[in-house]
Amino acid sequence: MTSWVGRAVRRGILSSHYPQSPAASEEVPVTGRPPVAGPESLGTPTNPGVCPVGAISVGSVDQGRCIRCARCCAEGFAFVGAVEAATRRRNDLIWNPGERAPLAAIDAPLAKLGRSLHVFMIDVGSCNACNLEVFALTNPYYDASRLGIFFTNSPHHADVLLVVGALTDNMAPALQRAYDALPEPKAVVAVGACPISAGVFRGSPGVRDSITASIPVDIFVPGCPPPPVAVLDGILRLSGRSRSGAEAK
Repeated sequence: MTSWVGRAVRRGILSSHYPQSPAASEEVPVTGRPPVAGPESLGTPTNPGVCPVGAISVGSVDQGRCIRCARCCAEGFAFVGAVEAATRRRNDLIWNPGERAPLAAIDAPLAKLGRSLHVFMIDVGSCNACNLEVFALTNPYYDASRLGIFFTNSPHHADVLLVVGALTDNMAPALQRAYDALPEPKAVVAVGACPISAGVFRGSPGVRDSITASIPVDIFVPGCPPPPVAVLDGILRLSGRSRSGAEAK
């Protein structure tokens, strides 16, 4: 409690200023940013096998697979990419060495809903790390409700289906039912490496490589886990209100 009071006294406000201003350093841990190749790597990883999930190959880094383990730092990589790394297309998460996340505006599938979005989160097989980061958006510091983002307990009342975890065979029917229950217009946000590429569980029995084989995905938010501001950016992109989208205009 003391830390919240101290921050309020220092900053004059309890809640984060994001997305009106860039994320503060305290809001983004070192591994909260995507890793990109440093100048000492000369643009080519010398040991792609250092990555335990196969995210690094000669000529590219798959941010959708990266679990932020930091083993690649010994090969000249550093976590210096933009925290706003969400994309509409899965292939856009595959970056060339030395490339950073493009702060480009993307089309907003829920723009017609205005400034109010209701989110239903479904866990299809997670370790709970992404769950904690997502639910941090409801605390007094991030206070997503100030931006018109509300979490609901029913997909029937939601505009956004937010998926965390690696999709298991047993959860696939539940995910499909949740998606079908959302009224139109609706959108899906895949949060973290697990729903995007199964993360560390890829190749395990009963685990599917991605949720895209079951339902369409509108926004991919890479990370393991992504910090709350990255998740917030992904949700805001659905209505065309993200900080990264505003900067690109």
